[in-house]
Amino acid sequence: MEEPRKRARPGRAPAPPGRTSRPRQAEVARLAGVSQATVSLVLGAKKQGSAISAETRQKVLDAARSLGYVPDPAARRLAAARNDLLGVFSFTATFPTDVQHSYYPFLVGVEQEAAARGYDLVLFTGSSSGGAGASGPDALSRVRLADGCLFLGRHAPSEELRRLVEDGFPVVHIGRRDELEGLAWVGADYVSASHEVVDRLAALGHRRIVLVREDDEAPASTDREHGFLKGLEQAGLPAGPEAVFRTADPARTLTPQRLRRWLDEGVTAFVAEETDTGNAWRALRAATAEAGLDCPRDLSLALLGSPPPDLDGETVPAGFDIPRPQLGAAAVRLLAALVAGEEAAEPLVACPYRPGVTAGPPPAGP
Repeated sequence: MEEPRKRARPGRAPAPPGRTSRPRQAEVARLAGVSQATVSLVLGAKKQGSAISAETRQKVLDAARSLGYVPDPAARRLAAARNDLLGVFSFTATFPTDVQHSYYPFLVGVEQEAAARGYDLVLFTGSSSGGAGASGPDALSRVRLADGCLFLGRHAPSEELRRLVEDGFPVVHIGRRDELEGLAWVGADYVSASHEVVDRLAALGHRRIVLVREDDEAPASTDREHGFLKGLEQAGLPAGPEAVFRTADPARTLTPQRLRRWLDEGVTAFVAEETDTGNAWRALRAATAEAGLDCPRDLSLALLGSPPPDLDGETVPAGFDIPRPQLGAAAVRLLAALVAGEEAAEPLVACPYRPGVTAGPPPAGP
C-alpha cells in the first residue's frame, strides 16, 4: 500500500534541500535584490507597503516562497508589543556621561531627538554583556529589551550585529558600516571634509603634505584617507604611498627625528586623523614641540575631526568639526523609522571647515 504523501503547510514552500535553519528576512532581501526594510513592509503587510510597486512586491513574494520563508511568530509578537524604548549601546566599560568624552555630544543629539519623538532611552555598555570586549551569540541579547538599538563605537562586534540584523531587529550604527549587509547606519561626510582640508592647505602654497593615521581599517579612517588622497590628486600634489604614514603606536614612531626628516624632504604640512584616543594628533603636536619647531611658522598642522576636549583653547587646530549632536539625532530618526517598519535613509552629515590657528603659508626657502 502506497504511503500517503506529506502535505506542505499552507502558504509555505518546501524548505530547500539540506536546510535546517529558518530562512531570515536578510536572505529574502538578497535574493529579491531589495532592502530588508522593503521585505519587512511587504511580508508584514504594513500600510506603508502601498508605496511599493507591484513588481517589487512580487519579487519579494517570489523570493520568500522559494526560500520557504514564514514570519517568526515570536518576532511578530515582539514587534506588535512596542514599548517606546530605544536602546543605546556604547562599547565602553561604563557609559560615557562625562561632558569631555568624545561620545557625549552624540548622546545629547540622541536624547533630544528621542524625547521629541516620545521615546525613552535604555543605556547599555560593554560591561552589561560581560565586559567591553565581550562577544558570542548572547553578547548583545539584552538590547532586545528595547524596540530597537543604536550602536556607538569604533570597533563594534560584526558577528553579533549581523545576528540582530538577520533576526529583523531594528539596528542603527552611528558611523559608516558597509561591510555588514542590511545594517543601517548614519555617518559624516569625511571624504568631502578631508578633501576640503587639503584644498585649503594647497591654497596656502603647500606642495608636500603627509597624513598621519592609526593602522587599522576603521571606516572613518579609510574615508578620511580617501578624501585626503583625492584632494592631493586634484591639486596635482604627490599622492603616492609616501603621502600616508600609518602607525599602530604614534607616540613611539612619530619622533622629532622622523618629523625633521620629513621637513628635509620638502614636507611642509601634516594632517592627523581624529580618533577616540586622539593619539595621532597628540603625537604630532608632541613631536613638533620636542623638535623645537614653531607652528605655523616652520610647518602647518591640521586635524581631520574635532579637537580633543582638553586641548588648550589658544591652539585650536585647522581642520573640520564632526557634527556629533546632528549625527545622534539622525540616528534616532532612522531607528524610529525602522521600528515603525518604514523605508528610510539619512544623508551623510556635512562637516564644517574649522580655520584654526595651526595652518599658514609654508616657510620661505633659503
